[in-house]
Amino acid sequence: MTAVAASLEDADMATDRTTGRLALHRRSVARPLLYGALVLCALLTMLPFVWVISGSLRSLDEIRADPGAWLPRHVTFDNFVRLFRTEGFAQFLTNSIVVAVIVVAGNIVAASAAGYALAKFDFAGRRIAFGAVMAAMMVPFTTVFVTQFVITVDMGLADTLTGIALPGLALPLSVFIMRQYAMSIPDELLEAARIDGAGEFRIFFGIFLPLAGPAVATITIMSFLNSWNNFIWPLIVAQSMSSYTLPVGLAATSQAAGHVTDYGLLLAGAIVVMLPVLVLFLFLQRYFVQGVAGTGMR
Repeated sequence: MTAVAASLEDADMATDRTTGRLALHRRSVARPLLYGALVLCALLTMLPFVWVISGSLRSLDEIRADPGAWLPRHVTFDNFVRLFRTEGFAQFLTNSIVVAVIVVAGNIVAASAAGYALAKFDFAGRRIAFGAVMAAMMVPFTTVFVTQFVITVDMGLADTLTGIALPGLALPLSVFIMRQYAMSIPDELLEAARIDGAGEFRIFFGIFLPLAGPAVATITIMSFLNSWNNFIWPLIVAQSMSSYTLPVGLAATSQAAGHVTDYGLLLAGAIVVMLPVLVLFLFLQRYFVQGVAGTGMR
């Protein structure tokens, strides 16, 4: 019996070693394939950016002669020089910054307060309110922009930066993200603050928002991106060049003589539009990842 048991034990050990080698082999094969797929996806994602950068460094004649070229024959910064000298460019840039600041501030305060209330307060209709937020996330903008425009006109905010920023002050996605993150903050912590005599505003601004830093960074990036790249709504609301944001202004001023698009100017403008988003994401990417990981998974 002892010999049989020893033989069975040796067979089990051999099986375990074989299984371990097979698992190690699978990992050694799967990891390069995974990394290769990730590199390929990254390259495919970067191709449009490379073409935009290349186009912004080429003259208009060179772009027309060979639109699909990846590298410029003669590098020139004339497109950027002409862009910054374009009449109204400073006004467009200032308008975009003002609207983006209003939208980001509104989402940090209003959307965060709404998400906090939905997560931490027990009131009548809370489920209905959260359901309305979820439904609003699924409604395409094209189905409501006419109604939004009518409301904006009735409020006397047409052709104003306030009217451009108003629909984005509390994005449903921002409310959802903050509500999900607030669910992870212990109620006992907030109750202890209330016992110590802290009011709800002090709890929200002094305790909750500092703890919700990753979620705040997430909604900052998303709301800024939504405002900075928005084209349709500013195009509808703004009725004069003094109210144009950067995307609308670039589209309006990139028309060369004979209604021919000045692609060099347009691509240079695209680079300028992309830079603030990239810089903001680089500074907040760590918190952005934490915020996404800590919200939608609950």
